[in-house]
Amino acid sequence: MNVRQVIPRDAIPSVDDPEFVDEYDGDPDDRVVALTDATPPKAYPVRYLHYHEIVNDVIATPEGDRPVAVTWCPLCGSAVVYDREVGRGTSVDSPMGSDGGSKVSTFGVSGKLADDDLVMYDRETESEWKQSSGEAIAGVLAGESLQVLPAAMTTWERFRDSNPDGVVLAPPGGESEASGEGSDPEPIEYDQAPYESYFETEGFGLAAHRGGDGEREWDHPNLDPKDVVLGIERGGDALGVPRRRIEEAGGVVHVAVGGAEIAVFSTADGIHAFETGLQFDPVDTDSADGERFYADGTRWSGATGESRDGRSLDRAPTRRLFAFAWRDDHGDAFFGSDDRDAA
Repeated sequence: MNVRQVIPRDAIPSVDDPEFVDEYDGDPDDRVVALTDATPPKAYPVRYLHYHEIVNDVIATPEGDRPVAVTWCPLCGSAVVYDREVGRGTSVDSPMGSDGGSKVSTFGVSGKLADDDLVMYDRETESEWKQSSGEAIAGVLAGESLQVLPAAMTTWERFRDSNPDGVVLAPPGGESEASGEGSDPEPIEYDQAPYESYFETEGFGLAAHRGGDGEREWDHPNLDPKDVVLGIERGGDALGVPRRRIEEAGGVVHVAVGGAEIAVFSTADGIHAFETGLQFDPVDTDSADGERFYADGTRWSGATGESRDGRSLDRAPTRRLFAFAWRDDHGDAFFGSDDRDAA
């Protein structure tokens, strides 16, 4: 793992006191990271996350308030939501202590990259965390891992249609390194698109974004480095499901990861995974609500996990990221690469 300082710490400012509003000032097809299990459901526009990369928030759930970190690495296309309660269920050898206790952490942007992935730091111990894996890679908490929470990357339009009572992150404002050409923060203009050209090119990583020497090479025979992947981990087992594999299968695949049966869908708004043993068949339909899949006597939406007869599936905790970033963390653990994939 190549860890290097790229910009000053906090030159990209995390959002530590987020505010929410009912209406979004962007386009209907703008991407958002959605927490639909929160009360109310919350959307975090990627258009804002480009300039902040981390939102430290607290969401209300049926089990009580939960501190979360909504994280985004533009270079890796990596959107992951973590529980900020570090050390939940730790062992006696854990730096968090032998009493099984836990502590709430607040995360900032370290200015470092691990390979080409955002390195976060917690302000309580200054331990450093790799964003795509959620693992502490340096400091007193090295070896600890953050718990991934169920979330989705979708469009604002889909979020609003599915969650009429939902709220959206208000523009945090301020200054960010992502606003300018250099390493110093400049005033944020959210209508700019600092990573648009990067997303449209074949290259990947920091060198591809900034230009110049040092671009990484890619040798996977069947995937492009910036193919979108949904990463699933259970009980020490890991599987990355590329969107192109799902679409080749008609829009849905069924996988088993660490003993869990999971259905993974590709829909117009993104990739979604739900924990279920149901077997879904794609159905050709132009229904406005996207109920393109059939199982157990009814149609289902692959985007929301809801059925026409009123049932709903539990969204699986996943990581959405580019293929090269998943490969950096997990090697070639991709769906379609061996004979264990199908559930």
